[in-house]
Amino acid sequence: MDLTKIESPEFLKTLDDKQLNDLADSIRTFLIENISKTGGHLSSNLGIVELTIALHLVFDSPNDKIFFDVGHQSYVHKILTGRAKYFPTLRKTDGLSGFQKTKESKHDVWEAGHSSTALSGAIGMAVARDLKNENFHVVPVVGDGAMLSGPSLEALNHIASLNNKVILILNDNHMSIGSRVGNVEHFLSNIRISNTYNHLKKDYRNLLSGGNVRNKIFTTSRSIKEFFKKSLIKHTMFDDFGLSYIGPIDGHDINELKRALNFAKESKESIVVHIHTQKGKGYVHAVDDKCGKWHGIGPFDIESGQSLEKVDENKISWSKVVSNHMNTLMAKDDQIVAVTPAMVHGSKMTKLFHDYPDRCFDVGIAEEHAVTFVAGLSIQGAKPFLSVYSSFIQRAYDQMNHDIARMNLPSFICIDRCGIVGSDGPTHHGVFDIGMFLPVPNLTIFAPRDANEALSFMDYAFDHFDRPYMMRISRNSVLKPTEQYQEMVYGKWLNYKNNDNPKVIIITYGDNVDVVEMLLEQEHIPAYIVNARFLKPIDTDLVNHLPEYKLPIIVYETDLQNGGLFTQLTSYYSQNHKTVSISSVAIGDHYSIAGSVDDIYRDEKIDKYSLLEKIKEVIS
Repeated sequence: MDLTKIESPEFLKTLDDKQLNDLADSIRTFLIENISKTGGHLSSNLGIVELTIALHLVFDSPNDKIFFDVGHQSYVHKILTGRAKYFPTLRKTDGLSGFQKTKESKHDVWEAGHSSTALSGAIGMAVARDLKNENFHVVPVVGDGAMLSGPSLEALNHIASLNNKVILILNDNHMSIGSRVGNVEHFLSNIRISNTYNHLKKDYRNLLSGGNVRNKIFTTSRSIKEFFKKSLIKHTMFDDFGLSYIGPIDGHDINELKRALNFAKESKESIVVHIHTQKGKGYVHAVDDKCGKWHGIGPFDIESGQSLEKVDENKISWSKVVSNHMNTLMAKDDQIVAVTPAMVHGSKMTKLFHDYPDRCFDVGIAEEHAVTFVAGLSIQGAKPFLSVYSSFIQRAYDQMNHDIARMNLPSFICIDRCGIVGSDGPTHHGVFDIGMFLPVPNLTIFAPRDANEALSFMDYAFDHFDRPYMMRISRNSVLKPTEQYQEMVYGKWLNYKNNDNPKVIIITYGDNVDVVEMLLEQEHIPAYIVNARFLKPIDTDLVNHLPEYKLPIIVYETDLQNGGLFTQLTSYYSQNHKTVSISSVAIGDHYSIAGSVDDIYRDEKIDKYSLLEKIKEVIS
């Protein structure tokens, strides 16, 4: 079948069993071939092929609302709803989104990018549906990792108290991004291997396929919940939440999936359908992956599985810089404890977890818990290190504010993936953390220009360990650290003139310091360059001194202008009645697009050429 000819899921109802299974094979081949060229989320989509086919066979999209928690596993849904032809543009500027996008298709009824929002959204849809006396099914698909997150559990607690039906599909593949953590993993494993289930599997299949048997159950049992609770399977967590439960279902058997989904469709109340799938199915490299490498992948060679992205041997990822140095620090100090919320692979902490298993904790998709867990460690005298993505720390603002900063608890928080991250788009750009945390008392916020500066700050923080330290790093790679690096002076910026007759002052931080230096050198622009590495506290001595030069000041940020360094400096100068000519190159008050980092920089006018235009404007 030519998948690019698909216009809507209606065609599925014309296919026989063999054709449906052939379609599943074709979709897997299509995904591997296309994602090997564009990059994207591979493993999760390979694992959900038959389930997505069955969902579109049983339900009527877009009248019935089928959607996926996080949304990165919606590629098969996109193919079946007529978007296969656009896959060469996947995650590119103005191309097919890597997540569900309501503006992209009428079949995309929900947008996300972070986990554990689907069930709460589904309950809201169901309540609104019933208030309006409408008739459709609400079918959120939630992964087992996301199901264990706080928002999902809060929604589970709410749903059983309502009479508004939701069909919750629990996609259980033993994984979140990497291996799943927590005791609920044992609960799901016990369900999959329970003797009760194995003994009754034949009866279960007969139940789902037999119309007369099924009708008899509906008339003789007080509820589906009671039937399954008493007859089919051991007591489950979902019983405790007051929900009906069916499963586990073989997520790669389309006929069994159809029977189970039709059964759920006929239920009069909310029901959990537990589907057991294999993440990465159909591609050996993805199946064998236990650490999350194939969750989100760049272009790769299909046969070998090797990345096609060019690697500069002189450079190293920021995440690796931090993780490597944490390994050194933990070897010296047995009070240091490392924590991450489901980002062991992404934050390059695999070796750290291997070397110090008793002092490393992956708490799962639970950023709020991670931060307060760090607070508990700190208040009892441990030295906690937390690595978390910028776009995910947003979920733990309250905990950072109240549980860390308010008590001024010593800790080290590494905010990874700061700034524009590229193809994952607006749900993942790490541009909000500065604006969130600058107003919070007691925090120290640092943005290193290079690996040496990062290591110097880390050494300072763990030597003193007297307050909450926060360090921002980007997704970029940097030159490997050298053996010697400058001792850190707390709260001090670095600055110098590249010429005896500067025409402009450029203030910037992080990776952008090198960008500014190279630009000024290439364009032969005499300038005073300021590395504002401490975003909090700012270097007030230097800030007070800058107006004396009587030069225009440009604050260059590849983060949001609102709440950023420019905002902080203009407020400071205003409060202290200092007259300065200060302007900004930064992201405006809107969400940035998805695409390559270079394309987004140009779109936002924060690329080096836009900075050059601003420099020429202020010195003319």
